[in-house]
Amino acid sequence: MKNKLSVAVLGATGSVGQKFVELLSSHPWFQISEVAASDRSVGKPYAEATNWNMASPLDSKIAKLTVKKCEPNLDSKIIFSGLDAKVAGEIESEFANSGYTVISNARNHRFDKNVPLVIPEVNPEHLALIHQQEWSGAIITNPNCSTIGLTLALKPIFDNFGIESLNVVTMQAISGGGYPGIPSMDILDNVVPFIGGEEVKLEMEPKKILGEIRENEIKYAEFKISAQCNRVPVLDGHLECVQLKLKNKVTPEEVKRVLREFKGLPQKLKLPTAPENPIIYFEEDNYPQPRIHRNLGRGMSVSIGRLRKDSLFDIKFVVLSHNTIRGAAGGTILIAELLKEQGFLGN
Repeated sequence: MKNKLSVAVLGATGSVGQKFVELLSSHPWFQISEVAASDRSVGKPYAEATNWNMASPLDSKIAKLTVKKCEPNLDSKIIFSGLDAKVAGEIESEFANSGYTVISNARNHRFDKNVPLVIPEVNPEHLALIHQQEWSGAIITNPNCSTIGLTLALKPIFDNFGIESLNVVTMQAISGGGYPGIPSMDILDNVVPFIGGEEVKLEMEPKKILGEIRENEIKYAEFKISAQCNRVPVLDGHLECVQLKLKNKVTPEEVKRVLREFKGLPQKLKLPTAPENPIIYFEEDNYPQPRIHRNLGRGMSVSIGRLRKDSLFDIKFVVLSHNTIRGAAGGTILIAELLKEQGFLGN
């Protein structure tokens, strides 16, 4: 694409905002033209305003951009929001009401009636809800980081065999708490069996994502979810232990087959950020592991292993996803690519 679309990043100095900047700095379709953040950063060059802690060097052109206010007077009409949930709701609404398209990683609008909560391989048809929104622009949301890995794993199983109920126990990386995150004295040599608000998200979001649009609104999928969420001393990569009760009796080998064969619309369209294989299945007893497998598919593939019969449910398995790439900025960028390819962002 010769003429890249101009985009802006809100909350650009935070951990999610920095990941947006890192992933978008060499994107073939989008070009960061503006960065915006809190008042204490406004007016400073981006390099000075942010404590850059990404693995790759900060792009020199982006480094020189002057940080602007998070107000709807930006030139770029496509907005990536990495804002903190404490302020995201109102600011994102102001942008949408002023004609901007906001693709958000924040939780604030995820359960708004006409706001799609999207994993591009799972429910691209939910983007049609944009036409029901009252804003002159639009808001599209990316799910919670732990929801994304789980729901990608559930999609082919849900479609082929049906789900009655599930139990999930997460072991979530410290980067999910943002930067600087959890104090070292709390997480080293320790597991924290509580992440505020996380279990509610994990018990509700998959039902909306796997739901169907009926009469211009989403009818949530009808199955029960029980979630327990833990913070563990791992830098990146959320590991989840899942037990499923299925509507149809199947063998573990049948479930493995549909997981291996699964591909979605992003793979068909060959979107730039889409991994060739959204799900990678391992037969090794000790896989997947965060340190080894979190970066598969450039951090966009979900790894699954240890799928077997369960004595209480029907099957159980382990799923791993990169929480800051697939679970945050990368997943949100993939939504924007899908919006572009389907004509929601213009030419």
